[in-house]
Amino acid sequence: RPRARPAAGLTRLVSRSERSFRIDARQLQRRFRSLQRAVHPDRFGQRPPKEQYYSEQHSSLINKAYQTLLNPLSRGLYLLELSGVEPAQETDCDADSAFLMEIMEINEKLAESKNEGVLEEIETLIKVKQEELTREVTAAFERDDLQEAKKLLAKMKYFANLEDKLKAKKIPS
Repeated sequence: RPRARPAAGLTRLVSRSERSFRIDARQLQRRFRSLQRAVHPDRFGQRPPKEQYYSEQHSSLINKAYQTLLNPLSRGLYLLELSGVEPAQETDCDADSAFLMEIMEINEKLAESKNEGVLEEIETLIKVKQEELTREVTAAFERDDLQEAKKLLAKMKYFANLEDKLKAKKIPS
């Protein structure tokens, strides 16, 4: 019985020759829908249990693959993994004291603020920083500078954490 690797769904969405940080989201969505139509569990309701099981497994892998490729941070981390580069850690950018100071300041603002206007300001700042880092990561991958991509992805992790904190703060408790 073949074992499904978590990355198997990813490789079905993007072939080896198409590996790139830059993606066409519409094309990715079309490919995702096409694969889901082929393996969706609803199509296997009257089939033997083994086929139903494989359908569920493949459908789940394709969903995971799609979400991984759609998000710039997870897509970049996956590309590093495919290239044999150790995963990016937040400690990869610890030497950048100006960056860490910026993160600390945003964290403090976030912790102190209860004002909706300030939270929206922080949200905009995070979005702008993420877009800027995504452009820089794209350029690093296109230059095949995987170590630079790794550093930038580590910075993206910081902003993803800030984004999570912001979302938690905005949800009324």
